[in-house]
Amino acid sequence: MVDLMTRSASSITAIGSSNFLRGFDLNDFQYAENIRIRYACAGNGPPLLLLHGHPQTHVTWRKIAPALAETFTVIAPDLRGYGDSSKPAGGPDHVNYSKREMAKDPVALMRALGHERFFVVGHDRGGRVAHRMALDFPDAVAKIAVFDIAPTATMYARTDKVFATRYFWWFFLIQPFPLPERLIEADPEFFLRKHIDGQNKIPDATEAAAFAEYLRCYFDPATRHAICEDYRAAAGIDLVHDEADKDKRITAPLLALWGAKGTVGALYDVLDTWREKAVDVTGLALDCGHTLQEERPDVVLSELRSFFR
Repeated sequence: MVDLMTRSASSITAIGSSNFLRGFDLNDFQYAENIRIRYACAGNGPPLLLLHGHPQTHVTWRKIAPALAETFTVIAPDLRGYGDSSKPAGGPDHVNYSKREMAKDPVALMRALGHERFFVVGHDRGGRVAHRMALDFPDAVAKIAVFDIAPTATMYARTDKVFATRYFWWFFLIQPFPLPERLIEADPEFFLRKHIDGQNKIPDATEAAAFAEYLRCYFDPATRHAICEDYRAAAGIDLVHDEADKDKRITAPLLALWGAKGTVGALYDVLDTWREKAVDVTGLALDCGHTLQEERPDVVLSELRSFFR
């Protein structure tokens, strides 16, 4: 288990109401000199942490978070490097964007809010953060749901031409600085649009206002660099951590949901990949692409309510 450094100077600052998550308030959680986490929160009941993926922010939960807040206390942060959260330097071996370090932020946030044990949902990169969180903080994670991912080490180990073609950014974004940063800088909107439209299989699932919000963040060079650092860490130090923990299993019940029309569902037996990493695994495919919570929010909401009941 990884110790989480006590931050005696942590503070929470109110920002205002969310423009995207109905009934949610925005706050900033400062718990280290260079780490500030923007998060949305609302609701009553058992605590539920929602972790977004790339290239989204916490806004990706807009279609399901208000309904979840009817029975849960919902906390939806921007991961470090994303949205309006801090974007620290990557450090040696991109360690500050290792999933181990990224997982510490939401755990610290939940503890600051008085939640020592909670449910967690992670989509895409957020699912990888949640995976590491469940290993490093098993006493904190009561149940875990992961959306449209197989374990990182598994996906890299089984890489072939089909996967490398479909998920080219796994190999593009890890190139040494500043190659991917400079190339994306030429037209961030084009890159973002191709990425989202290529992964979504339900037309207009990411409506114009949400896309504009993602683009606002993507226009920030610090965000684009942090995203590259996230992927560089995944291809390096995260694999080192995964190898060291290859015999460990997630003990919390795990729900895996994935898009039947997406790459992960096409290339992997998703449940089998997670049964290699966790002791109690259930799940199913949904009729959509990669971004389940935006493409099939009603089905996702039903599955989460059932799983976390």
